[in-house]
Amino acid sequence: MSHEITVRQLIHQLQTVDPDLPAYLAINPDWPYTHYISRVVEVPGTNGAVYLAENGQQGVLPPEVRTELGWAEV
Repeated sequence: MSHEITVRQLIHQLQTVDPDLPAYLAINPDWPYTHYISRVVEVPGTNGAVYLAENGQQGVLPPEVRTELGWAEV
């Protein structure tokens, strides 16, 4: 299973949710915190990629999100 997700796949997944909801990054199953997203940076070219920049920590990831992600409870 690939660890990468394409921009097309990300857009497809995001089209199924309320566009007015805030977006966060869920990081590290061993230290499950919610992080703000700031900028989106594209690096073009053959080995290009898109990066979502982290912009600070919001708080502990809700238990229902950890469960949905398959991450152990803390």
